[in-house]
Amino acid sequence: MIDASALSEKPVLTGARIRLAPLSIRHAAAFHHTFLDPETRRLTGTHHDWTLRELQDWCAGSADRADRLDLAIEDRESGGYLGELALSQIDPDNAHGSFRISLTQDATGHGIGSEAIRLLLDYAFDRVGLHRVQLEVFTFNERARRAYEKCGFEVEGRMREALFWDGEWHDVFVMAALRPRRA
Repeated sequence: MIDASALSEKPVLTGARIRLAPLSIRHAAAFHHTFLDPETRRLTGTHHDWTLRELQDWCAGSADRADRLDLAIEDRESGGYLGELALSQIDPDNAHGSFRISLTQDATGHGIGSEAIRLLLDYAFDRVGLHRVQLEVFTFNERARRAYEKCGFEVEGRMREALFWDGEWHDVFVMAALRPRRA
């Protein structure tokens, strides 16, 4: 049985180098800047051109969403914005949800994503009570797939030609992590 109130709590989760903090209006400008980057858009499959105003509204409303958890990834020392992640599409009857993450270009390749994923999975499994967390990753994003695998995700399937980007069709891997079985 999941504890849906854990999604309303909007926790601060602290790791060795990062902090996951509730996404808020103070993150909107950096969030917007990240999605102006063409490579970030490609890796996330973001076709929509988000305006700063749209992201300000989204960030401002995050605290009121009781059905999902949106967190900013911040540098633990400086508080600088490194990206964001979300736990959403929660299915309480089957104790599973969906996950996504996006990092700033400066934060990639340093283990920041893996640390953030592990913090969120611990919260999803231990506090929310989920049994399964799934994600989708484009087959051309090998770096992300390897990071997900390091954090316990396994490829469960492939959606053929599910992303149309720059005039080409691309496949998408479906991956999931299961709650660790404890003796």
